[in-house]
This record gives sequence, C-alpha cells and structure tokens, in this order.
Amino acid sequence: MKIVSSSLALALLAGSALAGAVYTLDECVRGEGFYDSFNFENITDPTHGRVTYVNQTTAERLNLTYATSDTFILRADDTAILSVNDSGRNSVRIRSNHKYHEHVVVFDIEHMPEGCGTWPAIWETEEPDWPASGEIDILEGANNVVPNQSTLHTSHNCSMPNNTIQSGEFVTTNCDASVAYNAGCGVKLTEDKKSFGPGFNSIGGGWYAMERTLHYIKVWFWERNDPFVPWDVSSGAWIVDTNNWGIPAANFPNNTECDIQSHFGGNHIIINLALCGDWAGNAALYNASGCPLDCVTYVNSEYSRANVQYNCEPPADNPTAFTNAYFQISSMSVYK
Repeated sequence: MKIVSSSLALALLAGSALAGAVYTLDECVRGEGFYDSFNFENITDPTHGRVTYVNQTTAERLNLTYATSDTFILRADDTAILSVNDSGRNSVRIRSNHKYHEHVVVFDIEHMPEGCGTWPAIWETEEPDWPASGEIDILEGANNVVPNQSTLHTSHNCSMPNNTIQSGEFVTTNCDASVAYNAGCGVKLTEDKKSFGPGFNSIGGGWYAMERTLHYIKVWFWERNDPFVPWDVSSGAWIVDTNNWGIPAANFPNNTECDIQSHFGGNHIIINLALCGDWAGNAALYNASGCPLDCVTYVNSEYSRANVQYNCEPPADNPTAFTNAYFQISSMSVYK
C-alpha cells in the first residue's frame, strides 16, 4: 500500500480542485457593440419589481442607455415621480443573442447601480426553460448591501459541499430553486467588501469572470487596482488560462449531490437593473439594510413627501436618488 502524507494529499486535492484550462477569444463586445450582441427585453419583471423594462427605442430616447466606442451605459430613470397607478420606474434588461454552454466570460465593469431599492445583476439562464437549464448569478445584490453574492439556481437534486476551495463563504448550499423560496446555493465574496455597491464604484470597479465546464462553475473578482489581477484578464487577451487565476471567489464543483452537466443547458447572458421585487423589496431585508420607509414608496420618489408628517419639511420629491443607479461596462469577452 502506498502511503501519501496528509500535506501532500491536500496539495493534490487543491491542485485538482483548482485545475483550469486554456481558452480562445470567441466574442468581444465593447461599447456600441452591446447593441448588436444583446436585445432589450420589454417584459413584465418576473421578480415582481417596481420596474418597467423598456425596449431599445424607448431606452435610447429616455437616455436610459447610450454608448461610445469603449463604454456602454444602462440605467434607471432618475426624473419621474411615480403614482400608485404607474407600473414602475423605467429601467433596462438586456439579453444576449447567443446561448452559451461551456465557456469563460470576463466583464470589465467601471460602475454598477447603487442605492436603496436597487437590485442589479449580471447572470446567465434560459428563461423559458428555467430552472431546468440552470441559472448562474455572477454579480448580484440589493440595497447596497455588501459583499457581492454569486449563486446557482437549479432544478431538483443539486447541493454543494460546504468545504470547497474558494475565498468566499457559502450562505446556503442547496441550489434547488423550489427550496427556501428559491434562495439557491449562494456564496458571499466575504474577502472583498468592495465587490459590490458604492465601495465597488469608489475604486473604479474591476473585473468579474466566470468559468463554466462540465465539472465545475467558478467566479472570480479583481479590483481595478489589484496588483495580482491576471494579465490575460486585464488586457482582454486573445487567449486566457484559468490555471493562472488563483483561488476563485466562488466555486461550485461537480459532486455526488449535483451533476453540473445535467443541471445546466444553453443559457443567455442577462444584464438588468430591477427595483424592489422579491429580494430588494422584501420588507425584512429592505429594513435591515438601513433604507428608509418601504421600498415601493422610496422608488416612487415620495420619500421626502412622506417625511413631511415627521419633520415638518416641505414636500420635495427626489427621483435623483437613482442618479447613480447605472451600469458602466467597458467590455464583455467570451472565451471557448
């Protein structure tokens, strides 16, 4: 019998768990290219938010989206005062024209939406086939609460072990969307409080990357000035080697409780900004975040008006609370 020392066994385990691969650039989307690679979803918010997703024509007319050669903006309206009869504050939700299976995607993001009531996300799914085709939330959070949370949502029989090699920490390990009100198996990026919200924006953002294989799904985040950000990530290289990317922030491995291949199909990339809804508008979570009043009243921009009864202030509606509720994305690179 060959005896392997515990330290060597651990090293072999870590090496196996972190094994990556080399990928070649398949699609580079930058600035105005987002208009060619994505479509604007003019749909009712499936998460029941206080939001109206508008089509591209309306978004451009209302200045909710604009682009240059190297910058793409998506934002929520910051001018309207809503009544109780309005359907919601105008915002944007875009979906990639292509579907993706095994791949790597890298997002260079300079700014993400911030503010009470906001629920920004960059994620992958196939909406008509949800959750059978799986869902990967790369960047997601609500009400400025840090850090970022990366989460999987799946059909039945998928759970993650709590001892994976990652820098983040599991909040929940059952990925089944039918359990615990669709909480999914989520990992908080506890090692980096600037991975989300105002902290992220204060440093000029950074890079989010996700690798999906038949054997695992991993998410990384690097701050803008991180001296250890891999060169192939920061430069948008033609070839990337995930072997050199280090320990992921979130790691969802194939295991006896979840077969990754059978739980994930061809999925679109979605970028959206919801307001209120099932997460950001949950009363307990909204109040725990330190946000004022209730989410719907705040998104309606009636906050100052509501304060009249408490502070004897004149009514002064404040839709400009959403001026910083925008994505500014430099590029999206997909590798296969």
